[in-house]
Amino acid sequence: MALLPIIVAPDPRLKVKCEDVEEVTGDLRRLMDDMLETMYDAPGIGLAAPQVGVTKRIIVVDVSKSENDKHSYKMINPEIIWASDQFVDYEEGCLSLPEQYAQVKRPEEIHLSYVDPEGMVQILKTSGILATCIQHEIDHLDGKLFVDHISKLRRDFIIRKLKKYKAAL
Repeated sequence: MALLPIIVAPDPRLKVKCEDVEEVTGDLRRLMDDMLETMYDAPGIGLAAPQVGVTKRIIVVDVSKSENDKHSYKMINPEIIWASDQFVDYEEGCLSLPEQYAQVKRPEEIHLSYVDPEGMVQILKTSGILATCIQHEIDHLDGKLFVDHISKLRRDFIIRKLKKYKAAL
């Protein structure tokens, strides 16, 4: 496995709508393993393929609180098939927007379908932090960032800070 470089906003590669995965291959499974390792190393709780420069509909998530109790999901072509009418606010951050956080309102509960690394279709019903994380990562697949859900004033402030951050690297 290998650590992958994470793209930092603003970057046009983070605004691209990703393509569906047509076939689950060994290379794709290796990519998901590398994404998971990269996410854990960052550290983060979710990572989408476009954040590492791959324009395919792939995400990995793990919201486990304990290092000894990891429960990761590797999802190909995830699609929300139902969302609750109840919304929750959660302070979100993102590995592509280092040290930036904002309150984002999202459906409290979702049901989604996805293809697992073995090529099998799965249905997941979830709520809480896992639902929020999955919605955040699916947004990446559609070229959206969590800052696209907040006020223009706050978004512009965060993007200015990120430009300064990137210039200082």
